Amino acid sequence: MLQQKEMIAAHFRKLGEARERGQKVVYTFVPGNLTELMLAFDALPLHPEINALQSGMRKLSGEYVAEAERAGHSEDVCTYVKCDVGMLLKGNVGPDGTKLPEPDLLLLSYTGCFTFMKWFELLRQHYDCPVAMLHVPYQADGEATPDMLEYVVKQLRTEVIPKLERVTGRKYDEDRVREALVRSARAEDDLVRVLETAKHRPSPIDAYFGGVYYIGPMFTAFRGTEEAEAYYAQLRAEVEERLARGQGPITPEGLLDEERFRLVVEGPPNWTHFREFWKMFYDERAVVVASTYTKVGGVYDRGFRHDPARPLESLAEYCLGCYTNLSLPTRVEMIADYVRDYAADGFLINSIKSCNSFSAGQLVMLREIEDLTGVKGSFIETDLVDPRYFSASNVKTRLESYFQMLEQKRAAREEVPV
Repeated sequence: MLQQKEMIAAHFRKLGEARERGQKVVYTFVPGNLTELMLAFDALPLHPEINALQSGMRKLSGEYVAEAERAGHSEDVCTYVKCDVGMLLKGNVGPDGTKLPEPDLLLLSYTGCFTFMKWFELLRQHYDCPVAMLHVPYQADGEATPDMLEYVVKQLRTEVIPKLERVTGRKYDEDRVREALVRSARAEDDLVRVLETAKHRPSPIDAYFGGVYYIGPMFTAFRGTEEAEAYYAQLRAEVEERLARGQGPITPEGLLDEERFRLVVEGPPNWTHFREFWKMFYDERAVVVASTYTKVGGVYDRGFRHDPARPLESLAEYCLGCYTNLSLPTRVEMIADYVRDYAADGFLINSIKSCNSFSAGQLVMLREIEDLTGVKGSFIETDLVDPRYFSASNVKTRLESYFQMLEQKRAAREEVPV
């Protein structure tokens, strides 16, 4: 956690100094990000969602959301968008106090969230800079076809790379992309190993709240860098040491010494009350052993790795396979697999009020997963970065009721005579 925080802080410092150094800045999104390609052009990525969630964790997002609503944005608009727009209207000072540079390029990799396109339309109205649009077909039938792959690769060649060349003044260097992809694949191997240690009982990690810190460098500006490769090697060593000692996960209040419930969680966490939300779980000795949120920037545990032998094809496959670009039946199958493979006692859906990409169809998913696994799920509702939509008492009451139900089911099983 400490290493990741320092890496992200250093990245914000680079962003703050980008204009002085003459370095170009590319605004882009986490799902389907083309980090290795941007780094090959020595461009700095900036992620509006990361600004929003960091603002939420620092208790800044409420005022930004209110500012956007005063400017005419609806209460039902994604609160990531409103937080970013509000931050822009109030001077575009990042969550750590850094004055963020204007973009030299808006690079949109569309991966299952239509809001991304509307978000960049808003930014395009404000900034006088080029826009590169990478349209990624939705996996409606549960697979990425060769035609889809060819379609995305063609856009990389004819739309994205030429604009990066014009903006940065550099020519495309495929060898640099290959070198970055080698490092990406190594880091992805280590990340998957870390996530899969949760199959052990007790799990040495929390794959949702703790998982936020594990995925940070991979899903933001560092995939493909030497820093990320070193970070994930260090993380793997640390987690494997806890595994060897039979230890549970680290929480904000120290080591969790008892694993009472094992859960799978669908949906992003709430950022404005992140620590309070987490405490509701570890106070009950509930450990999240798998989560879908830790797959929004890449579903690596299902086999995908960036491939330096096929650089553009590999980037295209990555974009096509992001979690938000998968069909609902595919998501149901994935979560059901997690429940079985990680021996979960239950699963929880955290439905995000303003995020249609996650919340659409979740009640149907709940029933389907229950039917497939025989495990009872539960459903709560919060929001990403709008503090008005986190009711601690309601969430806590629902969680406590759910944990009581799981305890009763466990006791009933133990009473059945052999």
